[in-house]
Amino acid sequence: MVVPELRPWRAARPHVARFTGAVRPRLARTAAAVRPRLARTAAAVRPRLARLRPSRPAGVATAAGSRITRSVAWPATWSRTWRFTVVAATAGTVLAAGAVTAAGPWDSTGRRTAEQDRAVALEATRGTDHGDTRGNAGTPPRGPRTAPSAPSVLTGLGGGATTVKSAPGGKALTGTLAPLLKSPAFGDLSASVVDASTGRSVYGDDPGAALTPASTTKIATAVAVLTALGPDHRLTTRATFEPDTKEVILVGGGDPTLTAREKNPTGSASLRDLAGRTAAALAERGVREVTLSYDTTLYAGGERHPIGVNPNLAAITPLMADEARVNDSVSGPADRVADPAADAARKFGALLKGHGIKATPPGPSKSTARAGALATVSSPPLATLVERMLTNSDNDLAEALARQTAIAAGERADFLGASAAVRAQLQKLGVPLKGAAFKDGSGLDRGNRLTAGLLTALLVKSGDPAHPELRPALTGLPVAGFTGTLTGRYVDGAAGVVRAKTGTLTGVNALAGTVVDREGRLLAFAFLATGTTDPTAAQTALDKAATALAACGCR
Repeated sequence: MVVPELRPWRAARPHVARFTGAVRPRLARTAAAVRPRLARTAAAVRPRLARLRPSRPAGVATAAGSRITRSVAWPATWSRTWRFTVVAATAGTVLAAGAVTAAGPWDSTGRRTAEQDRAVALEATRGTDHGDTRGNAGTPPRGPRTAPSAPSVLTGLGGGATTVKSAPGGKALTGTLAPLLKSPAFGDLSASVVDASTGRSVYGDDPGAALTPASTTKIATAVAVLTALGPDHRLTTRATFEPDTKEVILVGGGDPTLTAREKNPTGSASLRDLAGRTAAALAERGVREVTLSYDTTLYAGGERHPIGVNPNLAAITPLMADEARVNDSVSGPADRVADPAADAARKFGALLKGHGIKATPPGPSKSTARAGALATVSSPPLATLVERMLTNSDNDLAEALARQTAIAAGERADFLGASAAVRAQLQKLGVPLKGAAFKDGSGLDRGNRLTAGLLTALLVKSGDPAHPELRPALTGLPVAGFTGTLTGRYVDGAAGVVRAKTGTLTGVNALAGTVVDREGRLLAFAFLATGTTDPTAAQTALDKAATALAACGCR
């Protein structure tokens, strides 16, 4: 009977034949190497096996009581079984060694080199494709390229320099941005896009035009105060004591984040802590009743911003609690108390009473050189305050930091002094100030003038490894779709890769910040638009421009 050859075997036979041909020489070499060792093993084991042979009694008793004596021979079947076992074990060992050898070669770590080669080959096809995958003529299509890691938003942050790819080409970028920035929603426009790693301009549309910047002014305020005071500086609120008159003076240190609230999740300086420490210091002196006063002489000039009473900021004074808000909000517009300093002092007096210290209703005064310090509380570091100002577009904090810049520069702590000090600090950095005018620290004054070129220069300078003190001017920028004034924007666009300060006044829309493009390049950008008639349309157009930068791999 003829058994037909199975189809799978016919298909596999050539492969098996090649495998057998490759393995046979290796098996022969392995067997030759193993045979002497097996012979020595058998010689050593044979005496031990002899002692284990079964034995029978030399004689068997008969019914009559006599014994029949006979010798017992080694069973032939046992000997054959042993020889078969040894041969099978030898063959199995040889076969296993041959298979292992054939499956090689192996490296010193015990890993098959073929697996390493395959892993290397697969590495080229791993990740998400961000580019053209069409193959060239005569070559197979290449696999998807590894998705590039976005470079650090802050070049040089953390000590090591970050290698950032070169920025997109000007012509290609112009083709992408120009149509978007010609939106009818804009009036006058100033735009600048700069390679953050080199400072080289890659796109400009009248970047030297000085326009109303709105809240993007806060970028200039941030860079100026960090240059003047450094990121570790803190703002201190004090309580002093005049022993002759038993007067306690609450001295404002220019910290609008000072809080009287019981809950303090942001770690702000606490008026409650200050009252507790002050009461303890008074008790040590045996004082239980005091005259309470407050000192606001750190600042000069009027307390009102030129825009007047407005829910976007309180009266500008060095002493206030919770930005003088009448509700529990921490950011955004809110009604404010008319006299923030007196309000903070009244709250301080009530807290002292809770610690057993009776205080008179507070009034304005000045702490003199005779007054000794009772207690102090300090704000978080300036770096944290700058980040809060930028993320939440905090106008109260911006005006306070502008005045701190003036004080550090020896200028009068009012609008004029702050404006002069901010310009002087920026001038130290060598950024282009032509056409710039600083009227306040927050950007609420329409008399402010900045250029898109100045804003991008400040952003690039803040990422310069030579100026690590300026980092908070970048890390505080709102993250698109996630934080601050960009929380509700870019939800369908460049969420997470655009970080920017917004600016909005009636007829003014601005956006300035950083973006990581599709190929991992870090760009600094600034768009200033004035004469806008539809704020929603203008904001949308600015967001589209920033999104286009994020999506661009322009060459």
